[in-house]
Amino acid sequence: MRNSFLAVVLLAICPLLAAQQALNNDSVIKLIKAGLSDDLVITFINASPGTFDTTPNGLIALKKAKVSDKVVAAIVLKASGAGQPGGAGAGAGQSGFSPTATGPGGLPQGIDDVGVYFRDKTGAWVPMLPEIVIFESSGKFKNIASAGIVKGNLNGHIEGTRSKLSASFPVTLAVYLPETVEISEYQLLHLHPNADSRTFLSAAGGVLHTSAGAMKDAIDFQPEKMAPRLYQITLQPSAGKGEYGLLAPGTTNSSNKESSGKIYTVSIAE
Repeated sequence: MRNSFLAVVLLAICPLLAAQQALNNDSVIKLIKAGLSDDLVITFINASPGTFDTTPNGLIALKKAKVSDKVVAAIVLKASGAGQPGGAGAGAGQSGFSPTATGPGGLPQGIDDVGVYFRDKTGAWVPMLPEIVIFESSGKFKNIASAGIVKGNLNGHIEGTRSKLSASFPVTLAVYLPETVEISEYQLLHLHPNADSRTFLSAAGGVLHTSAGAMKDAIDFQPEKMAPRLYQITLQPSAGKGEYGLLAPGTTNSSNKESSGKIYTVSIAE
């Protein structure tokens, strides 16, 4: 059985290797139909020249051929030049992004599950642990997502005056989204340390953009798409030193006056 499988693999890939043929969408589909694993196909994609169709129609055709999301992500990264020395994606971009090698799933090494990641001084992606944020109100509120009306102040509180993660500018984060979440649902915030916590003005788990007092806490950011469901956020020196947090969507209401959520924080001293 093992010899038969290897024979199929060799029959599928030897013509490509012998002719030094660049991979494309059709050749990837052939490899998948030949029974190669996703990880093996991704290895070929990363190691071989390729000319891929990553237009919406091209990606739809791949999905109709039952190509997995992992392989599609590897194709998109390859087409963008990510992870290729001297390729289109090599070097620093406008936000300081320098592509790193891809892992088995076609994602940058170190990013292998839904969550938020921090790029350390070596260029490696390190998973960030979330902190709990408590939202408290002096009045009653309804969820802003359901067009409710906020009465009274609602503030976000995070225990401790400083994040356990320290960094210097530029700070680069990567967000690997759950399938049903958009990057626009995340909020980048400037936090205000006080006696025993860090705070920001908010409304029902989100930033209260309608209030002038909240505008200074919300920081506009331009996410860069690295792969399907994977975005990079860069905090530049113009933001100034201090405490910052990336607020995740999905606040849980625990009472009429209090709710909780999770936030990924970083302390920037210079």
